[in-house]
Amino acid sequence: MVVNATNRTRYSVVAMLFHWTIAVLVILNWRLAENAHHAKGAAGAALMGDHKAFGILILVLTLGRLLWRLGHPVPPLPTNYANWEKIVARTTHVIFYVLLIALPLGAWIANSLGGRSIDFFGWFTIPPLPIGQNKGLSREIFELHGTFGMILIYLVGLHILGALKHTFFDKDGGIFRMLPFGKVAGE
Repeated sequence: MVVNATNRTRYSVVAMLFHWTIAVLVILNWRLAENAHHAKGAAGAALMGDHKAFGILILVLTLGRLLWRLGHPVPPLPTNYANWEKIVARTTHVIFYVLLIALPLGAWIANSLGGRSIDFFGWFTIPPLPIGQNKGLSREIFELHGTFGMILIYLVGLHILGALKHTFFDKDGGIFRMLPFGKVAGE
């Protein structure tokens, strides 16, 4: 594998670990929220508590990934990508980062407006932000949180379809850019 940042075809192993960990947690967290909405009483509250804790974990990991990215440039997009594909890829990644930060922060703000702290898997409690209470605004932010959470899931689907297209139709090994194995075009 070539180490020069301008000639690399794959992401670094650390970037791969961030990517796949965050990806799994986002899908898990979406399922937790869906299950919490269908559960009743204490079971629903427990699922939602886990959803909130995983949201904070996703926020921390996303910030870590961004910090890592500052010192470790990503490999350039393959030259076989059409201009529209490059625009879609870059735009999708920017929206991913915005949502992966805004969704947990928005939920923390909404919890704070509702006067609720966030339990982090029983290890510690994240207190409400010092912003006062406004239950109406809290509900509105949670509604936006749900809407933008679904947008994130649709974006995940688009991202997966793009990776599969590049891997199996274009045969350029697109998915292997984010895996430590497999053949990537240009290697």
